[in-house]
Amino acid sequence: MERIIAIDVGLKRIGIAYTPNASVVVPLNAIIRKNRNQAAKEVSNLLKEYKADILVVGIPKTNEEMTKRIKHFTNLIDFNGKIEFVDESFTSAIVEEEIKGKIKHKRDGRIDSLAAKKILESFLASYNKN
Repeated sequence: MERIIAIDVGLKRIGIAYTPNASVVVPLNAIIRKNRNQAAKEVSNLLKEYKADILVVGIPKTNEEMTKRIKHFTNLIDFNGKIEFVDESFTSAIVEEEIKGKIKHKRDGRIDSLAAKKILESFLASYNKN
C-alpha cells in the first residue's frame, strides 16, 4: 500500500495530511511559511520522514496565479515519488464552514491541515476507483 501525503499550499501556512494505507487520513501539524525555501525543505523532510510514495498537491483551478505559484513551489521540493495535482477550489472555505464555532484560532494551521485532509480524501475517492 502506498503512503501518501497531501499539502494545501498557502502564502502563510501549508496544511498537511497523511495516509499510510489509503483508508485512514490524518491531518498533521501545518508548516508555517517564513519563506518558500524553508517551507519546501520542511515539506521535503516530512516526505522522507513518512516515507511517502505520492505527494498530492491541491491547486485552485479558479486561481491561475496561485496555481502557478504552487507549481513553482512544488519544483523546490526534494522528492522522487509521484506528484499528483488535485483541484482544491473552495476546500478551505468548506472546512471553515464545517468547523464554525469549534476552532477559534484560525492562524495555527489546523484549518489548513483539515483542508489538506479534504484534498487527500478527494484524491483517494478517485484513486480507489481506478
